[in-house]
Amino acid sequence: MDIDVESSPPSALAERHVVLVAPEIHWNTGNIGRTCVGAGAYLHLVKPLGFSLEDAQVRRAGLDYWPRVKLHVWEDFKSFRTELAPEDDEVALFTKRGRLPFWQMRPTRRMFLLFGSETWGLPQAILSAWKDRTFHIPISDDIRSLNLSTAVGIAVYESLRAAGPIHGWESWG
Repeated sequence: MDIDVESSPPSALAERHVVLVAPEIHWNTGNIGRTCVGAGAYLHLVKPLGFSLEDAQVRRAGLDYWPRVKLHVWEDFKSFRTELAPEDDEVALFTKRGRLPFWQMRPTRRMFLLFGSETWGLPQAILSAWKDRTFHIPISDDIRSLNLSTAVGIAVYESLRAAGPIHGWESWG
């Protein structure tokens, strides 16, 4: 389902799910949690995790927003996929070898933005399941990759662009 910006109220336009498969670095996950709160997105962590969620550095990176993260931890990817049953057009996989640049992502009302671990990326089984739904964020050849939390921020807000403005600065004075 494509978003019809003209006929839908902004609050009904976008349900976003950030899915981290086997994240390894606690401060990336904390930063991503904070981004999810700011964007109104859900955060899904698929085990194994390379850290404990009780780690003070996760909470420090997420600041005082961490308790507001809409978080779900999954034992494995199969459980996540079975329970939430994302449709193929609702899935966007982010990998440095993605087929399309991120700006060609076609947002739908409900979207699942999948990212792999900082070291290994997404498992081949997941990439194979949605091989036509892979996206990359272009970078220069001066670096190997972007930081995971930076990539998530780019992808989340690009996926929300058609949904209209989300702007809460006024409530902070």
